[in-house]
Amino acid sequence: MPQLTDDKAVPGQTAQAARTAPAAPGRAGPEGTGTRMTPEAYGASRAALWTGAVVLVTDAEGRVLVQSVDYRADRLLPGGAVDAGESPSAAAAREVREELGIDGRYPRGLAVDWIPREDPGFPPETRFPGEVLYVYDGGTWAQDRIEAVRLPAQEITGIDFAEPADLPALMDPGDARRTLSALRARIAGCGTALLEDGRPMTPTALDRLGVLRTRRARQHGTWRPGPAPARLPVRDHRGWLFAPDGRVLLLIARATGSAHLPPPAAGTTAGAAPLGHRLTGDGAHLRTAARLTALAPLTDPAYARLLATPEQVRELSDWGPAGERELAAVHAARTRLSLPAPARTPPTELPEEAVRW
Repeated sequence: MPQLTDDKAVPGQTAQAARTAPAAPGRAGPEGTGTRMTPEAYGASRAALWTGAVVLVTDAEGRVLVQSVDYRADRLLPGGAVDAGESPSAAAAREVREELGIDGRYPRGLAVDWIPREDPGFPPETRFPGEVLYVYDGGTWAQDRIEAVRLPAQEITGIDFAEPADLPALMDPGDARRTLSALRARIAGCGTALLEDGRPMTPTALDRLGVLRTRRARQHGTWRPGPAPARLPVRDHRGWLFAPDGRVLLLIARATGSAHLPPPAAGTTAGAAPLGHRLTGDGAHLRTAARLTALAPLTDPAYARLLATPEQVRELSDWGPAGERELAAVHAARTRLSLPAPARTPPTELPEEAVRW
């Protein structure tokens, strides 16, 4: 930061405001301290940006709350401009209260996005200078909270919960990129993601593989413990295969970003036992739980291999209400296998080479 001139100093000015930056090449400042600027010149040199805040809310099935407004065709997350003197988190809470009639606090940030002034979503007459936009985590809303939504008399005309992969068709491209990046950050547990025009500066494996860019395979139905009745056709057989840290193996299709549990024979295992089965209209979907001891070299380059928490697997899947009961059975199996409960951390992509534990 250039140093301000003494003759324009403001009484009570902090030491930080008078810090010295190295002088420009070939221009030594007084006593070698660097370039000096008046407060007026320094203020004029700083970038002026808008500030906004939005809130990302999902329902129990992992769909994202988007709202329709009376002034544009695109859907939006709840939120808006930060008022003068208002903190971004306070603006987020105020906007949700004004737009949806729901009181709340949103202390957890999912993403901070720098939006360039060339953003095509703003008409030229707005003289858009660029924006810093905060995305806060609104959590997962239960049905009673959704039913408590009360829309204002104008501006907000409706809300919907959208499948993540449908967001690019419903939202402005930059809004959709930002929302998906924030949702991946929430699932990954990577902390607040720093974005530029909706793209993460430090992509996680979920970002690199484009997870959630295509619709999750819908596999609703009922969860039943134990083996499936012999009369039922078996549609697939998948494994909850645990690494020593309590995370499980997950396959990601590189072409689509879709997430799949692996077959039980995907690795060398110990302690395998039937976990249960999911009943859908087309038959039974079997599940086995086992401890992973080794993985052979990857033979199918169409898939990436990740280690993820059971909760992350659940959030990347569209299993309906039965998914929670399956998740409870998974943790019971993990306990039986004497494995720890894993902390939510970004999923780890495994190498293509063989892996042993």
